[in-house]
Amino acid sequence: MDKNDIIFVGGHRGMVGSAILRCLQKAGFNNLILRTSHELDLTIQADVDHFFQTEKPEYVFLAAARVGGILANSIYRAEFIYDNLQIQNNVIHSAWKYEIKKLLFLSSSCVYPRNCPQPMKEEYLWSGHLEPTNEPYAVAKLAGMSMCRAYHDQYGSNFISIIPTNLYGHNDNYDPQQSHVMASLIQKAHLAKLNGDKQFIVWGSGKPRRELMYVDDAAEAALLLMQEYSESEPINVGSGKEYSIAELAEKAKSIIGFKGDLVFDSTKPDGAPRKLLDISGIKTIGWKSSTLLDQGISSSYADYLLHH
Repeated sequence: MDKNDIIFVGGHRGMVGSAILRCLQKAGFNNLILRTSHELDLTIQADVDHFFQTEKPEYVFLAAARVGGILANSIYRAEFIYDNLQIQNNVIHSAWKYEIKKLLFLSSSCVYPRNCPQPMKEEYLWSGHLEPTNEPYAVAKLAGMSMCRAYHDQYGSNFISIIPTNLYGHNDNYDPQQSHVMASLIQKAHLAKLNGDKQFIVWGSGKPRRELMYVDDAAEAALLLMQEYSESEPINVGSGKEYSIAELAEKAKSIIGFKGDLVFDSTKPDGAPRKLLDISGIKTIGWKSSTLLDQGISSSYADYLLHH
């Protein structure tokens, strides 16, 4: 990639897309195409086709998606599978049709089976049943990765897929129905502190373990892989460190300064018992996550206070 190549960042206002945009700008890339969902509805095939025909992007970071935490995945199941399939189908097909140089598709660690061996290797994909709470979203992401591989194999298209672990950081979504684990814990701890509550409630038992990575680290990995990786098989991107939900809640409580108690609501779903990626593949390329958890949570909380 040259600094003046035409680059389309799909989903540039979301957490991951905005981090990729910051990373590209910091690295000196200056010919970036950006469209809000109001300016370009990626679920409409004709609009996407016209966009590629007229704007002629050379590289695409496909971070646009309908996303959410365990609650949103449980409620909006039809929208999660329909919207994500439409976005992927339209962008990937138009990228092939107009012969772009390279496309990077952002998948998700929820594509791995619920009871997957740990740490999760790329070869374990499709080896078991998915976690029921986010199955529609996971099915869409699996389809996106398969589509990239199929176009790679049949047409020689340089389309790659990366599987990031659970992300958090600047521009995260703090909507109570949409937020992921770290954003939810930050907001709950903050509101409990603000209201002078004696406790805040955490969904589930607190026992499931999650790998977390600061979103700007994921963006740096995405840029490196766009430049250095051209295999048809997906590649994991993670921090290699995991924590129980209880440990994450304690971290949020401590950093935010909430003095009350944590209460775990075991009537709410836990989700998958454990999710840790095997990141040996990306390590061989020479990359590793650099942001420590305490540092990342503190930065996320500062961003939350500024914008929410």
